[in-house]
Amino acid sequence: MPVYQAPLRDYQFLLSELLNVYQQPLRGFDEFDEDLVSAILEGVAEFTTEVMLPINASGDLEGCQLEQGKVITPNGFKQAYEQYVDNGWATLTCDPDFGGQGLPEVVGLFATEMKTATNMAFAMYPGLTHGAYAAIHAHGDDALKQKYLPKLVSGEWTGTMNLTESHAGTDLALLRTKAVPHTENTFAISGEKIFISSGDHDLAENIVHLVLARLPDAPEGVKGISLFAVPKVLINEDGSLGQANTLCASALEHKMGIHGNSTCVMVFDNAVGELIGEPHQGLRAMFTMMNQARLGVGIQGLGVSDIAYQNALAYAKDRIQGRALSGVKQPDDKADSILVHGDVRRMLLSQKSFNEGSRALLAQQALWLDQAERSDDAAVAKQAGALAALFTPIVKGFVTDQGFKACVDAQQIFGGHGYINEWGMEQFVRDIRIAMIYEGTNGVQALDLVGRKLLSDKGATLQVWSKMVTELVQAQSSNTEMQPYLAGLTDAAGDLERATGYLVKAAGINPDLLGAASMPYMQLFGITALAWMWCRVASASLATLAAGTDETEYYQNKLATAKVFMSYWATQSRSLRKQIESSSEDIVLFNNAAF
Repeated sequence: MPVYQAPLRDYQFLLSELLNVYQQPLRGFDEFDEDLVSAILEGVAEFTTEVMLPINASGDLEGCQLEQGKVITPNGFKQAYEQYVDNGWATLTCDPDFGGQGLPEVVGLFATEMKTATNMAFAMYPGLTHGAYAAIHAHGDDALKQKYLPKLVSGEWTGTMNLTESHAGTDLALLRTKAVPHTENTFAISGEKIFISSGDHDLAENIVHLVLARLPDAPEGVKGISLFAVPKVLINEDGSLGQANTLCASALEHKMGIHGNSTCVMVFDNAVGELIGEPHQGLRAMFTMMNQARLGVGIQGLGVSDIAYQNALAYAKDRIQGRALSGVKQPDDKADSILVHGDVRRMLLSQKSFNEGSRALLAQQALWLDQAERSDDAAVAKQAGALAALFTPIVKGFVTDQGFKACVDAQQIFGGHGYINEWGMEQFVRDIRIAMIYEGTNGVQALDLVGRKLLSDKGATLQVWSKMVTELVQAQSSNTEMQPYLAGLTDAAGDLERATGYLVKAAGINPDLLGAASMPYMQLFGITALAWMWCRVASASLATLAAGTDETEYYQNKLATAKVFMSYWATQSRSLRKQIESSSEDIVLFNNAAF
């Protein structure tokens, strides 16, 4: 069975030294400190390694079963979920007014990483619930909040999001699910949704489905979509559960991975639902849930990549095969460990530098979300919200793309053993593959980055971030120890600036060029963003070493890993920029008949 060591020291470094979370002037941040956060994260680490990890492989092999219209989760899932709720892990970042602990997203992020690393399929059940909570919390009226949120916060009920229909896919303008007025405050929801994660299960007594549907007077397209809360079991006026609603899981999807999560075809047959927010404003409300989910998916890309790396590293140290090209390294053994081989080291260091850089970037993204919600300074909140929106395609698209590739590299290190299930590596590859597809495919994320996030405000938010990069470089320019890191960031940022100029020009010539260039642009942006984070990590590490520390090795390792990122990852920016400039037109103009 795979092993896992929660990166608690990294969490402490990011919170205390890189982001200075405990000094942030944000509402509610004065109610927690380093000792409290450390205790919470240590508790989550214990739960995930001792309860969730042991049922990951068995849950994958057993999968979910649909019996007489009800979904049964794998053995151990129900007991683990009961313990999860009893421990209060579901409440961490939720509003105290509804029973939550009120911790910031930048802390909840790390709890989510540990959950997804140890059992991605299980973690999706509370993950979808938190998204439903966020949508109702942001857009529901007081009555709706009081009705649903306490139970969603506690974890006694779970939630889902129902967007996709078989004929529509990503194009929500085509959805057909209908909502007809039923009583003064309810609607009859009818339609079929597919690919619904956690659509039905035996973990909780009720499931609150958030469903996109059209009212009878709805305009065409996405402007005619409304969002409804449709519970599996109807709720009486006193809050107790009543009769079953007229909806069901008609089938389970047979998937490549995440077998322990119930991915359902959901049928709504005049099911009773309640409107969330205003009529025809459902897409806006759903995107609250989607943006929450997209950060969560990015965390999945990191979490599964990290556990794959940890196991690949352990295997590389233990597995002996061949000798180092430079001579024998382990003379007492019949062969050297495969850690001596250059290509194995390349793959491991690519994973390590990606994982640690991505963890820092995701933490920054979560802090921006906290600032947007909790800052009393309107300007700070607005800018943080804009930066979080700009980086959403990066944390979802880039991190999951590269996280999947990192898992493939980890599997490769095992050789043939990585291809059979007893080592767990092939499950990691299968599980994380979905992260590149759901919550908006990564191709859609790339288009969102260049079409909406980059061009919609004429690059204003990008310029804000570019100024932050420039200020970092200028502030550290006289520090000779920072030069190897600054050089990598400067080169990558320069390539990103030139590629951005190409896209702005291309948009006026032929918009199709944006689509052809969008994916390499997202990768270039992601690499530059990680270079920015690694420069900040290097700066913080050098400052601590200069001040004196008992953990010299930890900070020196950070600097060494930052150097690897700059030499291995950041140097890829040039080829990505040249690819954007050179191939986009050829892609667009290629004759369809020649395919």
